[in-house]
Amino acid sequence: MYMPEHFRETHPDEVAGLIEAFPLAAIVAQTPAGLVANHLPVMREGDAALVGHVALNNDMHRIIPDGTPVLAIFRGQDGYVSPNLYPTKQDHHRHVPTWNYQVVHVAGAITFQHDDKAKRAVVGRLTRDHETRMNGDAAWRMADAPRDYMEGMLAAIVAFRIDITGIAAKAKLSQNREAVDHAGVVSSFAARGLDVMAARMRRDSDG
Repeated sequence: MYMPEHFRETHPDEVAGLIEAFPLAAIVAQTPAGLVANHLPVMREGDAALVGHVALNNDMHRIIPDGTPVLAIFRGQDGYVSPNLYPTKQDHHRHVPTWNYQVVHVAGAITFQHDDKAKRAVVGRLTRDHETRMNGDAAWRMADAPRDYMEGMLAAIVAFRIDITGIAAKAKLSQNREAVDHAGVVSSFAARGLDVMAARMRRDSDG
């Protein structure tokens, strides 16, 4: 990933927050058949790993051997930046369009897990996390489904673990612009509903 130093994300909490807020990762691997990519919700297991699951019918777990290096790409909000958002445009017109975004690349080695214990554990963790955030005390639980139905659903998936070997994160958020131009982009993003980026840019300007 192209990484100018002023766009490098160095705050661990920001990296963790983006993965948590945008958990649908594009998992990319090189295989004998060429590059493959799958879009799967995952979650962190401390600082050491990512965990998730894939459909049994998805050939991913058949064509990617255990231990294969993969790249999990998490993409946060993104937005077009028009030169018209910069108040200094009126002074010199030396601006062009660009795009702001936040991304995290997590590299690691993937291992697939076919045993019932691993599958129940990863589904349980993902379910508790997302259901609690969405439904609170009314969160759906695995135990709410009939046992035979749940066993059939678990039989139709494969769990996986990605042992993390490296993380690269980028936040391209107008850090290289004058304060007045930075503020103009923040106002536009807030008005367009890009609240996550607008809030992060405000934190940058306040800090």
